Amino acid sequence: MNTPAGLHDYLMLPVAALAPYARNARTHSPAQVAQIAASMREFGWTNPVLIDAGNGIIAGHGRVLAAQALGMAHVQCLRLSHLSPAQARAYVLADNQLAMNAGWDAALLAAELAALESLDFDLPLIGFPPGVLAELLGDDIAPAGGDAALPAGDEPEFTKITLSLSAADAAAVRRALAAVDVPAAGENRNGAAAALICRQWMAAHGHG
Repeated sequence: MNTPAGLHDYLMLPVAALAPYARNARTHSPAQVAQIAASMREFGWTNPVLIDAGNGIIAGHGRVLAAQALGMAHVQCLRLSHLSPAQARAYVLADNQLAMNAGWDAALLAAELAALESLDFDLPLIGFPPGVLAELLGDDIAPAGGDAALPAGDEPEFTKITLSLSAADAAAVRRALAAVDVPAAGENRNGAAAALICRQWMAAHGHG
């Protein structure tokens, strides 16, 4: 079996000395660059910028933009001196696409997120949109800077209660809510169903 080989040189370079690839097809919105910058503030610099012999960026355009936003003067780089011009050009695409081809074990992912939430970790720093986090956790997680809104049609006197559940428990709760018949007019259906389930449980266990 052949082992991939090449000369790899780690070095610190000024951000201003790095040249973005003019034909880079990967886009980085201001919001995503802000996410990368927030990740850097939380975790530090964890991944070098991959560059060619002329300090051209092969991979790490988003990290360089985030470093600029944070006012970083120098960043760690890894020079891939073994790549041919064609290989370097191809790796600009491969570095992004190969990562996108991975998947998630939904149950393990939900369990890890729930564990981090129990440790009071700021989950949006991981990069999942609030709606995806809410679905994975069976929870309502508000975006930074505001509370999650009640669904359209719910009345202002309704109180929002947020629960943290395992993936299995969240699925059981959803099945129970879907099975309960509550009046349609003017009702917060999920909330009314949950309250009805709780009242029935309390009555059955002598807590009425």
